[in-house]
Amino acid sequence: MMQRTLIILKPDTVQRGLVGEVVSRFERKGLKLVANKMTLLTGDILKEHYAHLVDKPFFPGIESFMKCSPVILQIWEGFGAIDVVRTMCGVTNSREASPGTIRGDLSSSYGSNIIHASDSPENAEAEVKRFFSDEEVFDYKKVIDQYSYSDDEKTH
Repeated sequence: MMQRTLIILKPDTVQRGLVGEVVSRFERKGLKLVANKMTLLTGDILKEHYAHLVDKPFFPGIESFMKCSPVILQIWEGFGAIDVVRTMCGVTNSREASPGTIRGDLSSSYGSNIIHASDSPENAEAEVKRFFSDEEVFDYKKVIDQYSYSDDEKTH
């Protein structure tokens, strides 16, 4: 099934000059970038985004880190994009992430772990709406799409 998923390239990605490396991996996988912007996150949006963590003792550290630098917000589209992107990211603790994954190759931290990716269709939908207006998300055809998926996938 064609899906859209939100990713956040975190402050460490921006500061370490790894944005192009991460974007390149998604492009090479065959995913389609349909929205992209740089922003500074506010406390309010972080409390909404990390609502499940707000009461944890480590949340102030997350909030401080996520506000310390601009981030890159993106929406990627593809068949099974949510699971594909999460697999490419690797596990949250970068020290435990497999080589070949974004976190496994580019990070060795639990907190400064390069990237956030939606973890379910429901969360992807909510996160996309949280960070992007309809006018900021583009629907377009890529000529290469005909080579990226088999014919039977295109009909589902």
